Parts: sequence; structure tokens; C-alpha cells
Amino acid sequence: MKKSKIGLLKRFLPYYKKYKWILFLDLLCASLTTVCEITLPLIIKQITSEAENLGLEKILRDDFIKLVIGCGLIYIVLRIIDTCANFYMASVGHIMGTKIETDMRHDLFAHLNKLSFSYYDNTKVGTLMSRMTSDLFDVTEFAHHCPEEYFISSIKIICTFIILCFINLPLTLIVFATIPLFVLSLVFFRKRMKRAFKESREQTGIINSQIEDSLLGVRVVKSFANEDVEQEKFDKGNKRFLNIKKSAYYAMGGFQSSTRLCDGIMYIVVVVAGGLFLAYGKINVSEYLMYILYVSTLLTSVRRIVEFTEQFQRGITGIERFTEIMDIEPEITDKKEAKILKNVEGRVEFSGVTFKYNDEGKDVLTNLNLNVNAGESIALVGPSGGGKTTLCSLIPRFYEINEGEIKIDGTNIKDVTLTSLRENIGVVAQDVYLFSGSVRENIAYGKQNASDEEIIEASKLAGAHDFIMSLPNGYDTYVGERGVKLSGGQKQRISIARVFLKNPPILVLDEATSALDNESERLVQKSLETLAKGRTTFTIAHRLTTIKGADRILVLTENGIEEQGSHKELLEKGGIYADLYKLYSAD
Repeated sequence: MKKSKIGLLKRFLPYYKKYKWILFLDLLCASLTTVCEITLPLIIKQITSEAENLGLEKILRDDFIKLVIGCGLIYIVLRIIDTCANFYMASVGHIMGTKIETDMRHDLFAHLNKLSFSYYDNTKVGTLMSRMTSDLFDVTEFAHHCPEEYFISSIKIICTFIILCFINLPLTLIVFATIPLFVLSLVFFRKRMKRAFKESREQTGIINSQIEDSLLGVRVVKSFANEDVEQEKFDKGNKRFLNIKKSAYYAMGGFQSSTRLCDGIMYIVVVVAGGLFLAYGKINVSEYLMYILYVSTLLTSVRRIVEFTEQFQRGITGIERFTEIMDIEPEITDKKEAKILKNVEGRVEFSGVTFKYNDEGKDVLTNLNLNVNAGESIALVGPSGGGKTTLCSLIPRFYEINEGEIKIDGTNIKDVTLTSLRENIGVVAQDVYLFSGSVRENIAYGKQNASDEEIIEASKLAGAHDFIMSLPNGYDTYVGERGVKLSGGQKQRISIARVFLKNPPILVLDEATSALDNESERLVQKSLETLAKGRTTFTIAHRLTTIKGADRILVLTENGIEEQGSHKELLEKGGIYADLYKLYSAD
């Protein structure tokens, strides 16, 4: 939905609240610099008027010299004030803008963390990165310069108009009649500039996404020798970005050129009309000189507003893109009366649960019912698309169910806080994500402020301590981007150590060994068995030999839970599981 500038500014203004005194002093300094600039023509007028009297011998030469020196000293004092005020505006004023940018980035990141998996399923990370960096940088400049530029220009235009009216009202009315030309050019080009800047921001996000995809997948790119393909994809987006920027600069060029034309027209009006007024004695030489100086000040003020329009449009575009994300309501939030989930035993109950990923899609789970006892080991098998991962993702409320309810120890998971719910559930996934940092930092992610002893103990339980100690710097070894410096088995054991440190009563193992070689699988499987002891465990299995010891195996298909029982019971039944096991054994 299109948002008005007034609406966007109302959303933005509260960010000034913390810095109102800085803003007040910034505008005060802006006033002082304006006073200094407006005073100069008055000083020149005073000197030229007295110079005329000097020529007519109406004042003594010594008195005139004293006047000139006095005016000079006054102007030096004003310039010192102007210098100090300008320093404050250029330094502290910009810092205020940066602080506002920091606050907005904080709010944006916090909001992104509240959004559910479904949002990230449909949004490119590169686009979000663009909104958090380049968009908000434009807002920094806007936050500082917008109140400053408009305040200064408003004072100058109003004061200049009043002074010019006192000098010669008819001439002033003639001069100001040209102002609508500025307004017309502003209105004509403004929409074009706004549209071009917004498209430019959107394309920047697309390019960031392409770069992210290509660089994160650089090993795949090189393995298929597809560098030229990636270059072609990037060049296509890059060329579109060039065309959008060209459009923006054409609009900006037309805007600035038209205002320069208006400048010229106003100067011609002042010179010609003022000259005629001078010829007919309607204005004297000193007044005419002062008039030209004030018109120059007026045009400088109008020109600054015109030039700031580009920055204004960039800032408004940044604010608009900021609010677009902030206006997205998180699908999953805590109830007002949500309580903290404590002393979890691990009983999990699904009652009539129905779920689909979007309104247009079909149900992934339909009227699913399941009771899991505390400490019970549940294995989920079945064809792809049967809902195994979905079922496990619903327990920590990564997605919201459409119908039914899920309970832990008899409490509906919607009635407890998300933080306390997820603190009691540990997830070990097939695709391990390690953060850029040390081994120690990645394990400690499972428990903030964990001691070294706790980290080492968790690593030993996960079977990771020995290989960690063999690394160049032990626990302080840098793992690289996404853990690229470690093998698949090593990364998986670090992720298991992370969960050991968290020590949750409920555990989800999502095909945690399916991507590993036999030796790594054996080591990781041993770690997982240690981890699962005494916990309610949901295991999504690809390799059926790894779940033979499960208390209960569920065969999940598009029709729901078609079979359940122990490994032995399901083999004796000769149904779907038996067929799957025979196929696996044959492979």
C-alpha cells in the first residue's frame, strides 16, 4: 500500500525524542549561522550609505573609518560564532543522525528476529541486508539535514522577504512572482525521482542476493565450472541497476537544470526591474546593492532546498522501505498472559493438528493425533513430503498450526512464552550452521556465559573433545564462514555439543547423519545416542538402521500416521515400513 510522506514522517519523528536537546542545539546553531549570513548585506548597506554622505561631506572621514572598523569587528565576531555553530552542526548533528540510524537498525533487526520461518521462506537475505545498510545510511543523512536545511532555508526566505519588502515592496512582489516556477519544476520531477530511487534500492537488494548466492555457493559454481553462468546472471542484474540509475539521474538532471533556469530568470528580473526603479528614483544605489545581495541569499536558500530534494527523496524512500518491514506482523507471538514453561518432563501431545504452509497450498498434516510419553524415543520415517520435518518444526512453534493443539506436559504451547518453549527443545539438523568465529563460541551458543569446564564437558559427551584438541588452536580455532574449515562430521559433533550444553528435555534429530560418510556417521550416531538418553526424542531418519532401537517408529505419509510400533513389530506386520526396510537393506 502506498504511504504518504506525512504518514512516513510521523512514523519517523519519534526517533528524534531521545535526541531532542541535540536537535534543539543544532537548530539554534542553524539560526546563528543564518543571522551571520543575513547581517552582511546590512553591514554593506550601512557602509555604502555612509560613504555617500562622506562624499557629500556630511560626516567626517575619521568617523567613517571608525564605522568601517566597527562593522569589520562585528562581522569577525559573527564569523567566529558562525564557525563554532557550523562545527557543532557538522559533527554533533551528523552523530545524531548516525545514532538515529543505529536505533532504527536495532529496531529492524529485533523485528526481523520476531518474524517466523514462513517470512524467511519467501524473502531473500540479500534484500534484507540492503535495507539494513544502504537504506538506513540515507536515513542518517535525512535525519540530520532535513530539519536543519528546511529550518535554515525557511528563516532565510522569510527574513529576506520581510527585509526586501521594507526596501521596496513593488520590486519584491515582482521578484517573488517567479517563485512558482521553482514549485512547478519541483512537483514535475519529484515523482520521477522518488520512483527511480525506490527502484534503485530494490535492485540493490536483488544484486546483494545474487552476490550472496554466488559467493556462498562458490564451491558448487566451481565444481560445475559455471563461473560464466554466474557472471552472466550478475551482469544482467547489474545492467538493470545501471538503467535504473540512469533514469534517476536524468530526472535529477532535469530537475537541477530547470531550477538553474529559474535562477537566471529571477536574476534578470532583479537586474532589469531594479535598474528601472533606480532610473526613476524609486530606489537608491546602496538599497539596490543590498537588494541584489539579499536576492542572492534568497536564491541560495531556494537552491539548497532544491538540491536537498534529492537527499530528501532518498531518505523518504529509505524510511518507506524500513516501515514496509516493520509493518509486517509476526505470525507467531506470545499471548499477553503467556506463562513460562518450567520443570518440563517431556510429554508431547498432538490433538487434531492440521497444518499447511500457505492458504493456497494443500494440507501437509491433517487431523493428526499423537501422544508421546516423557523420555520416549520416537522415530519418523516415510516418503519425502509426508510431513516428518513439518511435524517436528511445529513443536517449537517455528510455524503456527491451522487447527488443533499441541501440548507439552498437558500445557498448550500457545499458552507459554516462545523463549521458554524453545529453551526446552534442542534441535540437531542435517544442515549444520556454524557461525563465523571460534569452536568455543559456537559451542557456547547453546548456553550463554557457559564456563570453559561446561563447554569441555559438553564436547566430551558429544565425542568432539579429542578432535577439537587436535586443531591448531584447540577450542580457539577459527571455523571459517559457516564452518567451512571443518569436516561434516566435525561440524555435526560441535552442533551436538551445543545441544548438550543447552541440556533440553525434548530433542529433535532431523536426519542428523544422512549427509555423513560411514565413519563420521558411526561417531555422530554414538554421540546422538548419548544425547538422547533420558530425553523425549523425535528422530527423522533416512538410514533406517539408525532407528532400530527407537521405542516407537511412526510411518508418516500424505495420509497421516499409517503405521506405528517398534522395529520388530513393524517388520512382522509386513506393511509400508517393512517394504521401506527391505528396499534400504537391498540398497
